[in-house]
Amino acid sequence: MSSFFDRKVANTYTNYPVKESAELMQFLMNSISGISRTRAKELLSQRMVYVNKEIITQYNYPLKPGQLVQIAKNRHKRGLNSKWVRIVYEDAFLLVVEKKEGILTNIQPGKRQETVKSILDEYVKRQNRSFSVCTVHRLDRGTSGLLVFAKRRDIQKKFMDYWQEIVKDRRYVAVVQGDMEKDYGTVSSWLSENRMFVTYSSPVDNGGKLAITNYRTLKRKNGYSLVELTLDTGRKNQIRVHMQDLQHPVVGDYKYGSTLEAYGDRADAVGRICLHAYCLAFHHPVTGEFLKFTTPYPSAFTELIK
Repeated sequence: MSSFFDRKVANTYTNYPVKESAELMQFLMNSISGISRTRAKELLSQRMVYVNKEIITQYNYPLKPGQLVQIAKNRHKRGLNSKWVRIVYEDAFLLVVEKKEGILTNIQPGKRQETVKSILDEYVKRQNRSFSVCTVHRLDRGTSGLLVFAKRRDIQKKFMDYWQEIVKDRRYVAVVQGDMEKDYGTVSSWLSENRMFVTYSSPVDNGGKLAITNYRTLKRKNGYSLVELTLDTGRKNQIRVHMQDLQHPVVGDYKYGSTLEAYGDRADAVGRICLHAYCLAFHHPVTGEFLKFTTPYPSAFTELIK
């Protein structure tokens, strides 16, 4: 039985068979008469280019003979339109997305609720694909920023097994209470979780997991500090706990030391945990290409430190 994609392709797509190896951008330039490089980039960024029925946004995606490149004639309704998730990058193997604060990355056992993963699963389902996306790493519900998901379990496993070798840059930005005493520093401790699912920190090995956070103070203003954070380890609630250890809890993080009294008349201006994963860079686990993504600091952060 033909799929929806197959039935519609003659009417809404233009087909370009691949006859020799080439990068996708060059293939588009050579195959589409009169197309400019700017327009070719637009087709990719607007998610209108398919390779073997997979949306591809990677300009140097390697094509092989026998593949089929298809250009959508119109932007269609099978894209992702979500208030929680924005797709930053997509190819046949990966999805890089930016999540908003207030939603979990993955579903919790025994619960049914909307998560970043469930939104992406629905998205690929609308593309008439039968797989579910695979979670590579997570962000807390209250944290916004960049996440990568795999489209195959072997790609997920490669990330898991070789995380340190693949991921080269993963940075956060936070607004914390008070003026940071140092411009640079490192926090190291062992983290464990109690029965109430609260992570606590110990300066000595207590059987927990070693966590190392590097920080750089970017700005001090209005009784707050804007801090950039780089993780040597990726433990649950690591940044939030380590900022509490420094007695500069993340603004809005009432679970780990933040207080409404500290904000004065700005208490209602926050409305969230001021922690954002703004930079993610890694070597593509299949092609080896170095990919780097950044997002702007949330407006709530800049409002506090004007």
